[in-house]
Amino acid sequence: MDTDVLIVGAGPTGLMLANQLARRGVRAQIIDRHAGPAKETRALGVQARTLEIYAHLGIVGRALKLGKPGVGGNIWAQGRWLANVRLSDAGDGVTPYPYILVLGQDDNELIMGERLRELGMSVQWNTELTGLEQHDDHVAATLKQPDGGSRTISTGWVAGCDGARSTVREACGITFAGAPYEHVFYVADTEATGSMVPDQVNVYLWRNGFHLFFPMRGKDHWRVVGILPKELRGNPDVTFDAVIPSLGQEAGSGLSFKQCLWFSTYRIHHRSAERFRDRRCFVLGDAAHIHSPVGAQGMNTGLQDAYNLGWKLGLVVQGRADAVLLDSYEAERVPVARRLLDTTDRAFRLVVSDNPLAGLFRTQILARIMAFGMRRKWVQRRAFRIVSQTGIHYRSSPLSQSLGGPPATELHAGDRFPWLKLKLDASGAVEDLFEKLDDTRFNLIVIGQATPSKEALGLGDLLRVHAVADDRGNDAALLRAAISQPSFYLLRPDGHVGLCGTTLEPGALRRYVDERLRIRSLG
Repeated sequence: MDTDVLIVGAGPTGLMLANQLARRGVRAQIIDRHAGPAKETRALGVQARTLEIYAHLGIVGRALKLGKPGVGGNIWAQGRWLANVRLSDAGDGVTPYPYILVLGQDDNELIMGERLRELGMSVQWNTELTGLEQHDDHVAATLKQPDGGSRTISTGWVAGCDGARSTVREACGITFAGAPYEHVFYVADTEATGSMVPDQVNVYLWRNGFHLFFPMRGKDHWRVVGILPKELRGNPDVTFDAVIPSLGQEAGSGLSFKQCLWFSTYRIHHRSAERFRDRRCFVLGDAAHIHSPVGAQGMNTGLQDAYNLGWKLGLVVQGRADAVLLDSYEAERVPVARRLLDTTDRAFRLVVSDNPLAGLFRTQILARIMAFGMRRKWVQRRAFRIVSQTGIHYRSSPLSQSLGGPPATELHAGDRFPWLKLKLDASGAVEDLFEKLDDTRFNLIVIGQATPSKEALGLGDLLRVHAVADDRGNDAALLRAAISQPSFYLLRPDGHVGLCGTTLEPGALRRYVDERLRIRSLG
């Protein structure tokens, strides 16, 4: 093999997968047909779950320095302010990052690219996949090189992170069903003042569409996203100056733009790949699913695709797990993508419809319903878990197993393990559990019972064990998280619960490892 994994596409998804494989010592090549990283991008919302992954990758500090936390959201309708929700309240206790970080895709690529180089891997730019042929034990991939020449390499696996026009997906014959929305959208990087609540996302609903104002790093720096007015949609040379009058009508007469640093128009599609895997090839991110920008989910969903596949592919390449483990990538991520596509598509159609009745509903009814809901704590918290992606679960996955059937109120197999601050040493200080977890390995959380020896559990050096101390403070934290005692939780490297139950029996854990994960016994 020339390489164990060929990653096609060096956008956020490809860079995340490359980083995860590099951390695990997997030989991988990452190529991109472009000359270098993107300089102007539309994606700009980084959700809390992504920031948790960035923390494990060691780049969250850099992200926070480059980005601008959007600590709240505001709804405006027909120029009138209706409601505010502070994300710091909605996400309190859920995550260390209770906000949306406004950080452009280009900056996300920058920090992931820097980390990848630190790990000894770099992107091969001006290199294009022109063909692939799958065999039982490898894939022959033909590459067009920077000098125009061609060569064929042998690789164990191919990851298509190459966007909506994915060469990998097309070469595998995977259908990409869907269609474009009829509207033309725009994005503008501006310096502006007006009614916008500082440091928060501002959503302006109006009869003919919407405008979103995202706070960016720097004084009066706003990224504006909206729909082109009907009269401008057929103009290929439209400029931001032509859009300003419609913005002023909806966002208030006090709105003033000092300059526009960048402006672009585009169309949005909603599509989903028929399947996410074809034998030795996978599709991730925009190559697998594209949808509306509602909730700033697109880039984050691609990053979670890569986080899900990375640990599984690492184990298989290293010979520690059977290749059947890779089937769970599609089993887990397809439902997430389809559910997201369905919900965002329905919401987006309602928000952008040109129908006069829809416009009336949007500004007079929907806006008030949203405002009413945003004042309710339980609605805020539920919405935060959905938008932040901390609520994504794999309860129906073949890798999720509960022993003894926990009550419906408890943490389930397949759920992301909650963020907790606990004493792991009865005489020590309270610690952030997320900081203790090693996401290159499995983590076993043992509560209210003796901890078996690592040798008895069958995962060898792939396992880290964390015993929760008997402590009043711990009891209160566990109760808030609906975690009973005694109990145990085997966390996958991506932080989701694989196996859970009341009494930890080494034999049951070993059977789970052998039968569900298909990992060779190492203990």
